[in-house]
Amino acid sequence: MKPVVIFRHSPGEGPGYFASYLERKRIAWKMVKVDAGEAVPASAGEYSGLAFMGGPMSVNDDLPWIPATLRLIRAAVEAGVPVLGHCLGAQLMSKALGGTVGPNPVKEIGWGRVDVADSALARAWFGDTRSFLSFHWHGETYSLPPGAECIASSPYCANQAFVLERHLGMQCHVEMTPEMVSAWCESGKEELARCACPAVQDAREIQAHLQPRVVALNAVAARLYDRWIDGLKDRPRS
Repeated sequence: MKPVVIFRHSPGEGPGYFASYLERKRIAWKMVKVDAGEAVPASAGEYSGLAFMGGPMSVNDDLPWIPATLRLIRAAVEAGVPVLGHCLGAQLMSKALGGTVGPNPVKEIGWGRVDVADSALARAWFGDTRSFLSFHWHGETYSLPPGAECIASSPYCANQAFVLERHLGMQCHVEMTPEMVSAWCESGKEELARCACPAVQDAREIQAHLQPRVVALNAVAARLYDRWIDGLKDRPRS
């Protein structure tokens, strides 16, 4: 089977738990380090799936790799190659597929509840989970691209996850590891100090009960990733 390709847009926002999940499932993957100047592939045909991670930039920024990324997402969807987006990755998916990206009503940083929609499609992805505690770090959000269905929301952000055919975009960060959470608190300490709103936690609160919170979040992520890899191009069926 062709590998899954993972796009990293910032050195501190790698695949985290998603990479561990793929390795456990014995699914080959490679990383394109966009932040290091590596080129966005012109075609999705070499890969069984495309996964886009987060980053501090906006999809509306004038960055040379964004137009190529949007073209690649559109080509992948047209070819039936599954696309997976985490935070910035979901915003890239939305913009590529006809949605818009702009400021969320508030910044959402730290641990917060995500509610799963009461729909057959949401149950297909989340199973019996009706709500869960997820990690968040975003100031922008996306609209649903045409044909997509929202399958999760939070009190501070209406669109936390959407599905379009075999493609999944998530505003929340289900890929976190304890090490990533601690590193983000350190690198983002100035942003945390500037923000004062109910949807932003301080570093101490974010890192409280970190291990059990991440373990629970990874369980939700595994359920979502299980569904996503079912659609991988040319994946052998057991």
